[in-house]
Amino acid sequence: MIKLLLTQRQTDLLKLIVEDYIQTARPVSSKSICDVMGCSSATVRAEMSQLEEYGLLEKEHISSGRIPSEKGYRYYVDHIMKPKEMSGDDMLKLQTIVNNKSLVVSDVISRSMEIVSELTHYTAIVLGNSSKDNLVSKIEVIPVDEQMLVAIVVTDKGHVEHKNIYLEGKVSSRDISKTVELINKLIVGTPIDDVSSFLEFQVKPIIASYVEQHEMLYNAFYHAFSDFASNESVKMAGRRNILMQPEFNDAEKIREIINKFEDKDMVSSIKEEDSGIHVYIGSENNFDDDVTIVKTKYNTHGEEGTIALIGPKRMEYDRVITLLDYIKENIEKEDE
Repeated sequence: MIKLLLTQRQTDLLKLIVEDYIQTARPVSSKSICDVMGCSSATVRAEMSQLEEYGLLEKEHISSGRIPSEKGYRYYVDHIMKPKEMSGDDMLKLQTIVNNKSLVVSDVISRSMEIVSELTHYTAIVLGNSSKDNLVSKIEVIPVDEQMLVAIVVTDKGHVEHKNIYLEGKVSSRDISKTVELINKLIVGTPIDDVSSFLEFQVKPIIASYVEQHEMLYNAFYHAFSDFASNESVKMAGRRNILMQPEFNDAEKIREIINKFEDKDMVSSIKEEDSGIHVYIGSENNFDDDVTIVKTKYNTHGEEGTIALIGPKRMEYDRVITLLDYIKENIEKEDE
């Protein structure tokens, strides 16, 4: 936290400049805020110069107005900003999801973040981290063609995962159905992290007696369930939203951001270990110096994960913090 002793007028001026720049993405001149501040242009210029000396404001060009620096945004978030009251429209859109009892918790989280991405025009991230007490509740398989299946695993905590299964050759629908039937009978109630070993020691010894093409099917399912246990769930909404912001109009920067979004390890590094709402501005995050990441850890129905919004440093901090806090509070209250 930045420790500076600003006068009330300097605090009001910094607040005005930050919030004006967030809305317009244009440098703020002394002339444009004289009437709002009720000060002369010379007084405002002097105060702006002082804030610039503190490192809270900066100029894009010698003759331009001021914009907030990274340090200025940090001071604003820590000392000036207050969470914004949620609008009725925002709340209504989110309530339709969080109050929908037909949705499993993972869908509530991902759909809520999709809505927040649409509302804010920022990129939403959900990093799921299934806990070890998630037990397999049901397994379904949907044939796509003769050599590709989609496996769907549902846990007792409402967690849903999908995985494509590729077969090395053509397999009869009877063999597929019989394999899924055996797997469901033998491993329902098993911790998801233990499914692979159960397949090897419980399913493999008997599958040959019931399924003609047992080896091909066993290998395919074994590899798929190994991935279920080892892969962290990463969901993203509005990944191109951030590229619509005026800060990201450079082709090279756009390519850089897109490449980072497509790098699963890079996205997974956004994971948050603390349950509070945290703001990481520019160089404070490990993702990109030109963005802000607001994120929090959630823990519900035995599952932990991270929800995050990525936007420009010129982010609506007060609104984003309120929206994330609302989602976190509503998905966690189901455990109470």
